[in-house]
Amino acid sequence: MASKLNMVSAINSALGSEMERDRRIVILGEDVGREGGVFRVTDGLQARFGAVRVVDTPLAESAIMGVSLGLAAAGMIPVPEIQFEGFLHLALDQISNQIGRLRTRSRGRWGLSMVLRVPWGGGIHAPELHSESPETLLVHAPGLIVVTPSNPYDAKGLLISALRLGEPVVFCEPKRIYRAVKAEVPEGDYTVPIGRAAVAAEGKDLTIVAWGAMVREALKAAEELETEGFSVEVVDLRTLSPMDSATVVESVRKTGRLVVAHEAPRTLGLGAELAARVAEEALTSLLAPIERVTGFDTVMPLAQLEEHYLPGHRRIMAGARKALAA
Repeated sequence: MASKLNMVSAINSALGSEMERDRRIVILGEDVGREGGVFRVTDGLQARFGAVRVVDTPLAESAIMGVSLGLAAAGMIPVPEIQFEGFLHLALDQISNQIGRLRTRSRGRWGLSMVLRVPWGGGIHAPELHSESPETLLVHAPGLIVVTPSNPYDAKGLLISALRLGEPVVFCEPKRIYRAVKAEVPEGDYTVPIGRAAVAAEGKDLTIVAWGAMVREALKAAEELETEGFSVEVVDLRTLSPMDSATVVESVRKTGRLVVAHEAPRTLGLGAELAARVAEEALTSLLAPIERVTGFDTVMPLAQLEEHYLPGHRRIMAGARKALAA
């Protein structure tokens, strides 16, 4: 059986079912228990599993991650939440220098099973430090797996996979689409593979690669371009690290053109890495220069300018038309 769920409900369902299955899973973070999280993603889980397994912590990101490191080293499966992605910087020592390196540092004796949940990206008119896209920092850190879903079905399946993986996973949840769309989500157990991109729409004239909230914008652009007579393929990257560049390269070899869309700043964004990999592996297939449609190399602006900063479907269409005209 399946139910129509938004992403909040899909993630909540995954957490609840996996906590029932595995008593080692514990949730901890700021307001995750009694309040159910600032976005209510963990709503009802403390009442269901008790305050020992769903723990409200002090406002201390480094402490949340330090405790999670200790729990994982002791054989538990912690699910810490950083309330907003801009607060990650306060815990980067624990995340990058400790959690991501422990398996190597211990010569394989210690692995860490943990899923760090982080509401991600802009589009909700939040104050400063509440609408960032710092995925490059995490992807560049060895030892971390970085995942971001674009729809409720993938959100539940990817989270279940992450909880069972036995490795440290950063699960980036695009808050802009927490409640923006509903989809059929199976009530039972299922997984979505980590490390594998998905072709969200098939086409033959142009490839658009996106992830998280940008996938919806890419699909909108593809639909409008179809009315102009163009067939556009949309690839949802889903896992940012390890990156499934093979699916992207295969698509570009078919279409000959590539547009990459992401919210993060342009300089050293993941679009640059994807462009480099395609240039290395499919240069002779390219019929036009690769286009990047991104955020700007500035601080994320406040509410009145936020929509100007975010690359919506019209900016993606402009990049696509440029590639198609070449």
